[in-house]
Amino acid sequence: MTETATTATVRSPAAPPALGGPGLFTVLLAAALPLIDFFIVNVALPTIGADLHAGEAVLELVVAGYGVAYAVLLVLGGRLGDLFGRRRLFLGGMAAFGLTSLACGLAPSAWSLVAARVAQGAASAAMLPQVLATIQAATSGGRRARAMSLYGATAGLSMVAGQILGGVLVAADIAGTGWRSVFLVNVPVVVVGLVLGARFVPETRSQKPEPVDGPGTVLLAVSLLTLLAPLTEGRAAGWPLWTWLSLAAFPGVTVAFYAVERRADRAGRTPLVPPSLFELASLRRGLAMMLPFSIGFSGFMFVIAVALQSGEHLGPVAAGTALAPMAVVFLFVSLAGPRLIARYGSRVVTAGSVIQAVGLVLIVLAAARDWPHLDLVGLLPGVAVAGAGQALQLPNVLRLVMSEVPPARAGVGSGVMVTTQQSALALGVATLGTLFLSLVPHQGMRDALVTTLLVQLGLVVLTGLLSLRLPRTVS
Repeated sequence: MTETATTATVRSPAAPPALGGPGLFTVLLAAALPLIDFFIVNVALPTIGADLHAGEAVLELVVAGYGVAYAVLLVLGGRLGDLFGRRRLFLGGMAAFGLTSLACGLAPSAWSLVAARVAQGAASAAMLPQVLATIQAATSGGRRARAMSLYGATAGLSMVAGQILGGVLVAADIAGTGWRSVFLVNVPVVVVGLVLGARFVPETRSQKPEPVDGPGTVLLAVSLLTLLAPLTEGRAAGWPLWTWLSLAAFPGVTVAFYAVERRADRAGRTPLVPPSLFELASLRRGLAMMLPFSIGFSGFMFVIAVALQSGEHLGPVAAGTALAPMAVVFLFVSLAGPRLIARYGSRVVTAGSVIQAVGLVLIVLAAARDWPHLDLVGLLPGVAVAGAGQALQLPNVLRLVMSEVPPARAGVGSGVMVTTQQSALALGVATLGTLFLSLVPHQGMRDALVTTLLVQLGLVVLTGLLSLRLPRTVS
């Protein structure tokens, strides 16, 4: 009995919390929800505008309010998970996500919907960083590599599936709910996630948690707001003076944020975003590549939804399912990613950018040739090829970014990565979306679409060039 007790005493501290199959399914389900909700409203916006009598500027806030709140608070969410326990923040964030989704679905007016979307973004920021941090802290070796690959596949598939699901739900008009179902559908999913999470997700936290970095948190929030707020609202608001003042303030606030974080790092404290974390080549170069990839991805999804509904006058189902081939191909190709990476290293990512570029060229040719009769058949080759290219890039880059981050800094590392991704997604809608909508009155819908897609093609080329600097092997 004494020997058994001694053995248990020795083994217990050494055994890290393990994330089993049901737990991994639960955290991946949670990872899908915020990304689906970023894109699910794209095809629902015309219906929301008609029902709530909302103008274009308010409708953009429905998208931007969620994205900005989400991006601004993500790193803080990761730090709080390190400090108070990732499982606790995960369950709390998921519960809040369910409640704010319910508030979105029951919103009586456009402005109450905007407020609920901002709160929903904040809830996402509490929940999502815990997913990557839990995977990083509760898995190792081959299990971690597989889990990270599945996370990347889930992220990419969610961004495409969100738009498809939005179209189906709006058209189905379940129990007369119309557009509201795109938010209400989250509620039963969250209930299932909470039950599974309470049972199967292990508790992890940093062994040496640091207090919240107040100055860094405020400066990061202000920095992101000064960039994202004017870019997302400027065009619809007519570019008033505040937008230009905000953009002018962005570089100065960003420099101040870096100086504060560097000083805290050198003093031995743990800042919100430790500059020393960027000494990891895999993280630094992976984030640099993720920026143009995510800007192009979200910009494409927004522009194609508007073009197919407003230009081709397709219904929400047809506009959503036009991207179904991209989702199907993405799923199957991403499953082969781990084997390809093990054999060919990060050059698989470079090959993915080349394949995505070919897909975009096919879409441009189809739009130029078939407009105004562009349909699923005309888009199919291009979106399928582009989906294959994206599947070789996104899951593998997400895995690479976190590959060298130590478990003790898993919350900080995941917060930085997801903030970069989310900020770039918001920038994509703001920049490519603004470009497209600004060109439509002057060039017409077809030429505006072609021009915007060519700009995205340039971003894909940049992504491919940056991928050449990635570490050759991915652990």
